[in-house]
Amino acid sequence: MQSINQLVEHPLLAEKQVTLVIKREDLLHPFISGNKYRKLKYNLLAAKAENQHTILTFGGAYSNHIAATAYAAKEKGFKAIGIIRGEELENSWKTNATLKRAYDDGMRFKFISRSDYREKESQVFIDTLHNDFGPFYLVPEGGTNDLAIKGCEEIITNDDEEFDVVCSSVGTGGTVSGLIKSSFPNQKVLGFSALKGDFLKDEINKMVNNKRWQLLTDYHFGGYAKTSEELILFINEFKEKTGIPLDPIYTGKMIFGLFDMVKRDTFAVGTKIMAVHTGGLQGIAGMNSVLKKKNLPLLHI
Repeated sequence: MQSINQLVEHPLLAEKQVTLVIKREDLLHPFISGNKYRKLKYNLLAAKAENQHTILTFGGAYSNHIAATAYAAKEKGFKAIGIIRGEELENSWKTNATLKRAYDDGMRFKFISRSDYREKESQVFIDTLHNDFGPFYLVPEGGTNDLAIKGCEEIITNDDEEFDVVCSSVGTGGTVSGLIKSSFPNQKVLGFSALKGDFLKDEINKMVNNKRWQLLTDYHFGGYAKTSEELILFINEFKEKTGIPLDPIYTGKMIFGLFDMVKRDTFAVGTKIMAVHTGGLQGIAGMNSVLKKKNLPLLHI
């Protein structure tokens, strides 16, 4: 399968004379969605070259990365271990759609406290994991490392040079860094942070080679995995009007932000925008379970 560039037809875009195309990276693979497919591609090749047999990585209860790594490992013949944030999940993970699917795809879990999870990058902690599990190829939380960025550089193709602006949601900074590095000289890259704060600017700066980009921090809706009734209604309306599903953690916030910027005439008449759909749709079931408890509208699947 491959991604496609899908033109978004919407009254606001027609009124403001702005073109928006969504690069449907969510269509790359039925289970290894979007940027996770890109991030894992070269990491799995490296693991094979090192003759490793086990992939170990980190994530939370509804992690797209955990779900994607589990399936990718199975597909490529690796064992998979997920170090999961939140020891309270140990007795309830079977009711969690993301973790249940990852388990069914062969991943086995170790649930740890949030305080221990904060040590996930320390060598001492990694050494304890080697003592527990033996040799493994480590993929960091969210999948971002140099090989992941290399994979994300392949999102932009020669056919995309016509766009003035390239947009991506931002979690760890790997995807947007790949886009920045492979963007054409005529393009500006906009990253829409899903997290509160602007600390990701420093992280991205370490990974990129040009200044043709901007990190937008006004559309996080309270922070990572936070949402609101306004955002849910926007995502549902967008799907109804365009047929394109968005996730509430990343792409929904990006497209909400883009439409807000279009309303405020941020873009000149005739601007051509390409927004990258990074996938993440598997998390909708889990988010709906949270929304139901809060008596909020549910996302249309």
